[in-house]
Amino acid sequence: MEDDDEADSELEKKPKGKSRRPKEDDFTQQRLKAIHPILTASAVIPMFVCLAIIFIPIGASMLHASNNVQDFTINYAECSTRANSDTWTDVPLELYTHHFKSKVSTTPKWKLARNDSFVWDGFDEERNICQLQFEIPNNLKGPLFLFYKLTGFHANHRQYVKSFSEDQLNGKDASVSVIKDTVGQNCQPLSVDDAGKIIYPCGLIANSMFNDTFESTLFAVNDTDASNYAMTTDGIAWSTNKNRFKKTSYNLSSIVPPPNWSKLYPNGYNETNLPDIGHWPQFQNWMSPAALSDFSNMALRNDHDTLTRGLYQLSVGLHFPTTEYHGGKYVYLSTASSIGGKNAFLGISWIVGGLICLALALVLAFGVLVKGRRPGDTNLLSWNRHHDGHDDHTDHTD
Repeated sequence: MEDDDEADSELEKKPKGKSRRPKEDDFTQQRLKAIHPILTASAVIPMFVCLAIIFIPIGASMLHASNNVQDFTINYAECSTRANSDTWTDVPLELYTHHFKSKVSTTPKWKLARNDSFVWDGFDEERNICQLQFEIPNNLKGPLFLFYKLTGFHANHRQYVKSFSEDQLNGKDASVSVIKDTVGQNCQPLSVDDAGKIIYPCGLIANSMFNDTFESTLFAVNDTDASNYAMTTDGIAWSTNKNRFKKTSYNLSSIVPPPNWSKLYPNGYNETNLPDIGHWPQFQNWMSPAALSDFSNMALRNDHDTLTRGLYQLSVGLHFPTTEYHGGKYVYLSTASSIGGKNAFLGISWIVGGLICLALALVLAFGVLVKGRRPGDTNLLSWNRHHDGHDDHTDHTD
């Protein structure tokens, strides 16, 4: 007996192993409360009807707001070849679209002019100016935006999209190895020139920057009662860009302009012409490539003044080629609505979604009325149906 007592005491002294048994609570024992909805016709049909009631009015309001936007576009890509340098001629109708509340009575006209500035000495091909005259048939309240629109420009190509240096845009003194060898994002094939100097800003995006120029004033012409309408570049870029684009800290002797900027900087950079990308909204807009081949970027705006009805003239300096790749470039003047510019797609999508929900509700309701059954009918369970069939067969045999 004494030996048994000693054995029991030794067992009690041994440390117990860690238990792997779960805790006794609702979570570990899977006793949490849950909702198990049963999607019956009486629940689904009202849900679809409610969605239709929500979607259709929202879509209609969006479509109404889009239709209230007034705008016009003129494709001036062929101005240098189709416009006359001596007289005003009508812009072909296929190159002009408009959406105004009032009827346009005058066809837009264009004329090819020349820029005699010394800036383009030696580059006569850069002196062309496309002068556009157009009618505003009714007053347009601000804000008013002037865009340039490009078509057929595939800025979403993989090699193009990744060809830039974020360090350069942030104002850092990025080394050659950083702008050439950064994985997934580098300036190749435009990182350095033949002499080994760093291209600033480097990469394909900056090198292909849109460089047509727009006068900042719409001039009232042909004795119209309207007055000149001034616009500005202030605020055409996103306000968040100020945290991304900053003046460079490069030494002037170590950098050169991109190849396509050589006409604007024929002698390279100096203390007076080095671009400050932190205060260059046109560059900031261009450095955000579009996802589609047709896109528009803001060029000018006026947030407060009303553009009164009348005839106006806008001059555009022609520098950016598009006919070589069969693309188009447009002047696009537009008002704005609560949802932005003119775009009927969003409103139509909401309306179509609401109509689909309404159609599904009607189909389900028709199905219930024509061939419905009592919810929770246990006679329709497979084992009950099989049992009933067996009994019927037995009775028939007897």
